[in-house]
Amino acid sequence: MPINMYEGMFLLDSAKASVAWEETVQQVHGILTKHGSEIVASRQWDEKRLAYPVKGHRKGTYLLTFFKADASRLKDISHDCKLNDVILRELILKVHPKLAEASVQQGMSATPTEEEERRSDEEIDERERPRRRSRRDD
Repeated sequence: MPINMYEGMFLLDSAKASVAWEETVQQVHGILTKHGSEIVASRQWDEKRLAYPVKGHRKGTYLLTFFKADASRLKDISHDCKLNDVILRELILKVHPKLAEASVQQGMSATPTEEEERRSDEEIDERERPRRRSRRDD
């Protein structure tokens, strides 16, 4: 089976990631390399308050990783991510071969702006507030 480029977004436990970032990243990279992946690029993406609790956590740190792997190994990678207590969630997407280089460059340089983060936080706040029902007295 051919080797493909993948983009992996890993949601990590913020408490553990903030104490030992390098060790946390090594756990994720260890899972990938264990299954024959070649890590192309990796970086901390962002730390955010989550819209809803994930495994009891209200905050999470995102790790963006681009890697090459055999498609048949993705199921094993996903399985190992679910068993790891530092990884709360993972999303792995195949990158189109023609877009691989551009995707890696953009992913390694682009970070959400403060305006985008504030807008995102405001949307979360809006969802958490109960809506008042208007009463019409006719």
